[in-house]
Parts: sequence; C-alpha cells; structure tokens
Amino acid sequence: MIHSLFLINCSGDIFLEKHWKSVVSQSVCDYFFEAQEKAADVENVPPVISTPHHYLISIYRDKLFFVSVIQTEVPPLFVIEFLHRVADTFQDYFGECSEAAIKDNVVIVYELLEEMLDNGFPLATESNILKELIKPPTILRSVVNSITGSSNVGDTLPTGQLSNIPWRRAGVKYTNNEAYFDVVEEIDAIIDKSGSTVFAEIQGVIDACIKLSGMPDLSLSFMNPRLLDDVSFHPCIRFKRWESERVLSFIPPDGNFRLISYRVSSQNLVAIPVYVKHSISFKENSSCGRFDITIGPKQNMGKTIEGITVTVHMPKVVLNMNLTTTQGSYTFDPVTKVLTWDVGKITPQKLPSLKGLVNLQSGAPKPEENPSLNIQFKIQQLAISGLKVNRLDMYGEKYKPFKGVKYVTKAGKFQEDVGGDFFSIGEYHLTAAHCNSKGRKLQ
Repeated sequence: MIHSLFLINCSGDIFLEKHWKSVVSQSVCDYFFEAQEKAADVENVPPVISTPHHYLISIYRDKLFFVSVIQTEVPPLFVIEFLHRVADTFQDYFGECSEAAIKDNVVIVYELLEEMLDNGFPLATESNILKELIKPPTILRSVVNSITGSSNVGDTLPTGQLSNIPWRRAGVKYTNNEAYFDVVEEIDAIIDKSGSTVFAEIQGVIDACIKLSGMPDLSLSFMNPRLLDDVSFHPCIRFKRWESERVLSFIPPDGNFRLISYRVSSQNLVAIPVYVKHSISFKENSSCGRFDITIGPKQNMGKTIEGITVTVHMPKVVLNMNLTTTQGSYTFDPVTKVLTWDVGKITPQKLPSLKGLVNLQSGAPKPEENPSLNIQFKIQQLAISGLKVNRLDMYGEKYKPFKGVKYVTKAGKFQEDVGGDFFSIGEYHLTAAHCNSKGRKLQ
C-alpha cells in the first residue's frame, strides 16, 4: 500500500525518509513542493496529489508534513488515518512530534516505522502493543544501549498480538486504578455582522486515559446520546450495543487512546458565547480610515468569558494604527499587517472596545476588501454542545477504580469571509476541569 514516507519541515527540507519496497527518489516530492507554493497556507496543501507514476498523500502535523508515496489506488482516508497514527505514536513516545525530537530518536523512529508497516501494509498501530515491541526511550536505557550495543526492540512477541483483544496487553497491574475521559469538541462557525449564526457545526472526540489492572469490561453511558451524528469508533467498541442502547461497551486498551469521534450537526444546538460589533471603513482619496470593534457576551450560560484575544489581518496598504482601548492592550505588526488585541475577561457592566484611526500609504487606492476577524477565548466549566457523560460501569474486576471526565470545547478550522460581513471564532476554548475536587465525579 504505502511505498515510501518522507518527513518534510516548513522550510521544505526532507529530513527523514523511509522506504518499504524499492527506493523512491526524493525528486517525487517536487510535485508536493509545487502544490505547496500554490497553496495560500500550509494547511491548505491538497492532501492527495496525483503524479504521472505515483500518488502523494500527506498530512500536516506540528509544523511537519508527512508525505506518503503510493503506486496503486487505495482509499485516501485509510492512508491519512495511518499517517495520523504515526504522528500520534511519535507524540506518545517522545513527548512531542517535532523535527528535533525525531532527529534525536532517529533509530527508534525507524524501528517504529518498521513495526507499524509490514511490506507497506499497517501491522501494529496500537500504542500498548508497540511499547512492548519497542521500548520507549529513557536516559538510563540510552546509556545501557550505548554501552552494551543492544537496542530498544523487545525480545518477545506482545501477548496482545496473539489474542482476540490485540489492543490490550495481558497482565496489566496498577497500584492506583483510574479511568479518565476527555470530551473534546471543535466548533466550525460563521457569524455575520449582525451576530446571527450563518453556519455552525461541532466536531468532537472522546479521548480516554485508562490505567486499570486486569481485563476490565467498561460501559460508558450518556445523558443525551441522540445528539451525536456520524460516530466513528475505536475497534474495542461493541457496535451492536451502541446501535441498540446507545451505550459504549468495551474492553479498553491500556493507556491513552481515542474512544470515539463524532459530529453534532444540528445548528440550533451550537451556542455562540460572544458577539462582535465592528465598523472598519476606508475613505476614497484619503490616507486614513476608521476602526471600531466592541465585544460582548451572548450565550455564556452564566459563566465568565476569559482569555479573549482578537486578531485582525489588515490590508497591505495599512502603515500603522492609532487606537484607544477601554480594556487590555493591543499590538500592530507593520510587516505582517496583523493587529492583536489582548482583551482578557469580559464583564457585562463594561464592554471592551477598541477604536481609532488607520493610516494608509499615501496615494494608495482604497482597499477593496475589509479585514477578517479571529477570536480566541475560554469559558471554564462549560460544555457547549450539551453532551454529558452519565456514568461509567465496570465488570470483570472486583476493585473500585477512580473515574472522571473533563470537557473541552475549542474552535475548528473553517473559511473566513474577508468581505467584512463575517467574523470567525478562532481558538475557542470552553473548559470544564477534571472531576473530583476540580469538577464533577462520575458515578
């Protein structure tokens, strides 16, 4: 399936390559570089590129491009999912998926790629299986390996590889048995100038951190599971029970994993917590313009909106800006033409505003397009879609584990209208802290 893999940094340097069959020349990446030059942003590079003899399927993660070379037609999403698994594995092993971390652990990287793909086809992609095959790097293990000449490759085949539950290793033991679930949601939204929602959708995932001894059998139920559309499951989920009862029943992998991903497509369920009123105007045959922005709470459900930052990409003819703010501080970069307003918290009694003059290049024509807006903020202890975990039940083991849930909502990626009629929610965090003393404890 996958013939070769190239890792490329933002500078366009190929710093690592892996071939599972015959060697493919680096020149095949020239097609990728051409598409990258045409894209307005690094995240807008086409994920599938057709060349005369190959297909290039890529993802962009942590300022790195993972570019795979395919010689025959395969489902692109299958390859994209595998590339994300590779990036997640590097993150799990090294703490970060960066060029420096990969170069520092290049031997382990090649060992992992050799185990994850067999002759171009995915083999072992579960984290707990890989950690039995390839030991994670530690300072002590690195010293011992350098002295003895040994490697991180395990001596025995993982027990999970030989069972009908390949995602969980046998003989797991913990002193403290814990099960945590993170409900992470991303909002895609377009808001018009009057504050009305033009488009809104939630993409969500439930990530789990399971540290339970033995072979527990878990059942996770929700108060309102009918909210979820297009649910995608980890292989451990029993699909028939979800279909009949809307309950997640599974024997979990050991450690961190993604339990499900889902979508909430009903627009009336997406509450937008803030509104922005803005007036940005430029005069004909004039070297100045007016700038006026006000932010206020909309549907914050009684919670304080904090950590607010507004980013405005001004036209290229703007030289500088003389503004006055009632709250927070602002900066304007004359090179990138980006205005950043750090607002902080919103108090309904006094709405933050930023207003003043915009100075343009002398003799320059009036900008044809008004700038787009991007907002970042946080709301503590609030889940925006209304999805709530009801309870977690465990069978098959006699001990009583500690169980908890955390909710996080943030903005997803979507197109911004640059005509002045829309603003976008950019890095949108609504957080409910962990359970127990910091949040709600599961039953």
